[in-house]
Amino acid sequence: MTVSSPIEGFDFHNLFVLDMANNHQGSVEHGKRIIKECGEAAAKHGVRAALKFQFRQLDSFIHPASKSGGTAKHIPRFLQTRLSGAQFQELYDAVKAASMLTMCTPFDEESVDVIVGMKFDIVKIASCSARDWPLIEKVADSGLPVVFSTGGLEIAAVDDLVSYFTHRGVDFAIMHCVSIYPTPPEECHLNRVDLLRRRYPGRVIGWSTHEDPNDPAPVHIAFAKGARMFERHVGVATNEIKLNGYSSTPEQMDRWFAAHRHAVKLCGPETFRPVVAVEKAELDSLRRGVFAKKPIRAGQTIGREQVYFAMPYQDGQLESGQWKSGIVAKADVAADGAIRSDGIAPPPPAPGHLIKSAIHDIKALLNEAGVPLNSQFQVEFSHHYGMQQFREVGAVLIDCVNRSYCKKIVVQLPGQKHPSHFHKQKEETFQVLHGVLHLQVDGHPHTLYPGQTILVQPGVWHGFWTDTGCVFEEISTTAINGDSFYADKQISQMARSARKTVVDHWGRFQIASAGSDTVPVVAD
Repeated sequence: MTVSSPIEGFDFHNLFVLDMANNHQGSVEHGKRIIKECGEAAAKHGVRAALKFQFRQLDSFIHPASKSGGTAKHIPRFLQTRLSGAQFQELYDAVKAASMLTMCTPFDEESVDVIVGMKFDIVKIASCSARDWPLIEKVADSGLPVVFSTGGLEIAAVDDLVSYFTHRGVDFAIMHCVSIYPTPPEECHLNRVDLLRRRYPGRVIGWSTHEDPNDPAPVHIAFAKGARMFERHVGVATNEIKLNGYSSTPEQMDRWFAAHRHAVKLCGPETFRPVVAVEKAELDSLRRGVFAKKPIRAGQTIGREQVYFAMPYQDGQLESGQWKSGIVAKADVAADGAIRSDGIAPPPPAPGHLIKSAIHDIKALLNEAGVPLNSQFQVEFSHHYGMQQFREVGAVLIDCVNRSYCKKIVVQLPGQKHPSHFHKQKEETFQVLHGVLHLQVDGHPHTLYPGQTILVQPGVWHGFWTDTGCVFEEISTTAINGDSFYADKQISQMARSARKTVVDHWGRFQIASAGSDTVPVVAD
């Protein structure tokens, strides 16, 4: 997962927006019932919920000629469900009493002033207003955290909103939304959550949903895609009041919250999961162990022709995936006997094995960072205290170009550090592409997130390390061998060939022919 610089402000993560819209039916008492029952469902599941109103100043919002009718289908409902400011205040107070956040969608500039005056927690820009720039500008001036929906927008219009709110310093989150009521499954397009997350890293992406309230699949999929904020319309049905096909009753909300909680369990944390004991036991029951075909004596070197692989695997036994020719028996093993892990001495490691095992992790980190390489480059493994300590102290430098200007891709694995040093001739700038990089530059600490840069001038001491794993670009003047001077004199006194292994591309065949892990294959 890409690490971005933290964005301060309102925490939109795991926020559930419950849009009452006009489902209060113009009745304060019915509105209070919706608030109470939705608040109880939210409290039951321990979710952080915001009850959302919609504000329109109808005297100015509706053209005078349309106030008594007309062809606009929404106007009669707006007029029939009209509430006064005092009535909305009463509903606002009920939301606070239910321990929910207050949120409101304004549809005109005057409503933004009302929202600010009532001290709402969050303001929402509806999809239909996402290109209404007079309203958007007024919302940006409100100082409130903003959520905007993207229903019916081309991606360029979303780019415009993101750029505008970013430049204005607005604290905002983005809702994937489909403005079809109700939304059929084929129109949900939940892959768009992935697109929005990639395009706007560091921003919370949500799913504003109008699908069948009885279908739990969309919230499962939306969460798995990375949506971390959810919205749907809510209401309460009575003998006289019927809900539309996309509004949820409190009972449906209860099931929706439960479906989300189930999705969280199914997805788990965004890290590679550890193997648990029950899983290990299940796999062990299917693994093959290594057995002796005929008696083996202590001290005997064991070849492939002397063993076979079979189940059941026995606890402590050498399993088939650990087998290597050339192991030496430390104890006698009878025919058909299990060869135990503690009963053998492994063969000496193959030449270059430490580098080759590190390459797998380095390639994976580059893939995770989305940094492509061509097929023509040189790789320098810096192992300042020997390859045995490479994963603790070192870095990988991938040469892209080295002329009067130089560019390298630098990769550090999690927990790796690069010792303090300076260059007499080279000036360099680091720009982080992925992960978090910590530096000491001339004694001053720095932490860089993706996109951030730092200049290191000639003669300035600097060292760096990462806890997360990091990929960054080094842009510099010409890189010259012998221009690195280390604070640790032990490193400075080592031959360059003892602290660096240099290969073409990834050195697949060059490393295989190397005599040791610390002998460079390509002379430098």
